Amino acid sequence: MFEYINLAILIISLILFSILYTLSTIPKKLSEKLGDKSWNRCRTYRFIAMLFEMISIVNIILWLWYPIESVNWMVSTKWWVGVIIGGVIVVAGVILMVKGMLDAGSETHTPSPESKMYGGIYNKIRHPQTLGEMPMFPAIAFLVNSWFLILLMTVYIIIYTPLMIYFEEKDLVRRFGDEYRQYQKEVGILLPKIKRRRKDENKEKNG
Repeated sequence: MFEYINLAILIISLILFSILYTLSTIPKKLSEKLGDKSWNRCRTYRFIAMLFEMISIVNIILWLWYPIESVNWMVSTKWWVGVIIGGVIVVAGVILMVKGMLDAGSETHTPSPESKMYGGIYNKIRHPQTLGEMPMFPAIAFLVNSWFLILLMTVYIIIYTPLMIYFEEKDLVRRFGDEYRQYQKEVGILLPKIKRRRKDENKEKNG
């Protein structure tokens, strides 16, 4: 019985995390109704969202002891296979997240109307923290050796990630205007715009 409760809490936590985190990325839109209070409200949303994210991670880990037998499909009978795959993804994700957090500064946890557009890794990709964080959900599922959770988490990030980015970027355009529109043209969402860079290099050579 507990295994079904655990799965239900996992799904509910992911939904609440998704809603609250997305709300935390649109302070400019919320300011139309809340005024300057929207920034503090977004900080609160983000904090609560992180709590639900942690709960969902705990639920995934609890699968080790409380799997649903009918869908308890193991990645491998050798436990270390999933640990290696998941570990590699987690390490890469943490590196990207930390770099993104350092370059974003306090905006990571406390959105502010005084914040400027970021530099560093944000000159290469627009959403490094998202690129680092979202794959960690299936990565943790690899660590617990469950194909079911890997599939569930993969479907989740495929659906949620573009939706979150869409709403966040609309708000960033509201905040930064043409500066952000130009940034969107020059910098890739999750991967660098290699083709553009090659074109620029060719122009320099031909020029």
